[in-house]
Amino acid sequence: MTSVNRPLRIALLSYRSKPHSGGQGVYVRHLSRELAALGHHVEVFSGQPYPELDPGPVLRPVPSLDLYRDPDPFRTPALSEIRDYVDAVEVAMMWGGAFPEPLTFSLRVLRALEARPGDFDIVHDNQGLGYGMLGVRRLGLPLVTSIHHPITVDRRLDLEGLGRLQRLNKARWYGFVRMQGRVARRVGPLITVSESSRTDICHDFRIHRKKVHIVPLGVDTRLFRPRPDTPRVKGRIVAVTSADSPLKGLPTLLRAVAKVVTDRDAHLMVVGTPVAATREQVSALGLGDRVTFTSGLPDETLARLLASAEVAVVPSLYEGFSLPAVEHLASGTPLIATRAGALPEVVGDAGELVAPGDSEELAAALRGLLEDDDARVRLAVSGLERVRERFAWPAVAAATAALYRRAINGELGC
Repeated sequence: MTSVNRPLRIALLSYRSKPHSGGQGVYVRHLSRELAALGHHVEVFSGQPYPELDPGPVLRPVPSLDLYRDPDPFRTPALSEIRDYVDAVEVAMMWGGAFPEPLTFSLRVLRALEARPGDFDIVHDNQGLGYGMLGVRRLGLPLVTSIHHPITVDRRLDLEGLGRLQRLNKARWYGFVRMQGRVARRVGPLITVSESSRTDICHDFRIHRKKVHIVPLGVDTRLFRPRPDTPRVKGRIVAVTSADSPLKGLPTLLRAVAKVVTDRDAHLMVVGTPVAATREQVSALGLGDRVTFTSGLPDETLARLLASAEVAVVPSLYEGFSLPAVEHLASGTPLIATRAGALPEVVGDAGELVAPGDSEELAAALRGLLEDDDARVRLAVSGLERVRERFAWPAVAAATAALYRRAINGELGC
């Protein structure tokens, strides 16, 4: 049994932690900072790309071969880079069309934990679910695992409409999902971020609901906030989305914007890197001067961009939570989001909701908000109130630490 007041020694694991896009790096940065602020000792074990951490937590790099790094993805490493059998597995899986990082990171980090017996009270695996995690309990360490949403959803959406050969290639890439399901059924407890995600996890991974505990994500309101010194740019629409992920719905947003700009002045700012298909769509829709893509922004620059728009959009076909949605709300930017996954649960009545994949409905919502000053003010106020009531990283960290203590004390029945 742990003392309620004794600081915990926490190993927080993340197989990749991209700092400025994707939820993993953002989650690790803010959770580790706030856990440290509560007095806990936090060490973040991460593969590349490494997270940007604030003062408090300690980064413990777990180097992979970094086979998917920019600007040289799917690279073939030199023979001298192969250090051990895990590296060999990583290369062989990549050559076979699979995605090896969740598995190989779990094997490497298990080895790192084995070398430090007695140094930690709890291990928290963030979205990895590699087979190596099955060895953590052998070390006498309680384990909790975050699943923001099951990647089965990404797989289903990614495979839709593909030809037979393309489906085969994509299915090989998503081979790690079967491993994640098996590991999820054998470890516990699990943490997720919404009721919607819990339902999907329990269905797709065949897990009982009592094993999955909800702790919502937070937003850094010191950074994402209204900016009185940053004027709203008339007609500016902003979206933080990944062009290479079908579930993010960027093609639908581009079609909607193409309808809007036929009769009014508007400009879309996309925080994300366009893939070739996205550039082709922009060209085909005649949006060359109406869409700007940007990526790798410093936090302050990103926050000011979000606070400079008249309207924000989350056009996803599915979300297990959506940190960008909460960041838009915290910025006082009126939000349009889809009725997909957890978005209705996250946004509530603080934004306008449209059908996922429906460019006509999205275009109508954009026109309506861009033309209605009062509606934008009303949604901005509602969004700020919702953030204050529900989403704050200190509260997320406190709830997570409370769950850690229950797991250590064997109170969760998993």
